[in-house]
Amino acid sequence: MAKEIQEKKNTSIIGSETEFTGELSFKDNLVISGNFNGTISASGSIEISKEAVCIVDSINANSVKIFGKVKGNIIAKKFVEMYSGCKIQGNVNTSKIYIEDGVNFQGKISMIENAQNYNLFEVTSQEYKDSLTLYRDVDNH
Repeated sequence: MAKEIQEKKNTSIIGSETEFTGELSFKDNLVISGNFNGTISASGSIEISKEAVCIVDSINANSVKIFGKVKGNIIAKKFVEMYSGCKIQGNVNTSKIYIEDGVNFQGKISMIENAQNYNLFEVTSQEYKDSLTLYRDVDNH
């Protein structure tokens, strides 16, 4: 039986009295407790604390948990979680979403469908074509 190897990720923190403006890219995890203005591109996870204010062109990350305020678009490969008391103004694109009661959200949610692996020699051509559709516009169905 093979053991699962869990990769330990570092967590960086933008403190509550910190203001950051610009582009931020990282691979590990980030907690924002202060003010952030700009663009975030990450392969890790982001948590936006209750006291945080983020005004972004976009947040693109593996997962995003929001307790504070975000103005701008959010793209999360795995999931977005919105907790009571948070305020979000912008569009969200993710594969899974969780929204608690008491969330102030203005925007549009688009769901990313998880791509499936297919053996080309075992599926019909239609099943393969359907697997290539990663995003479907719900308004056009």
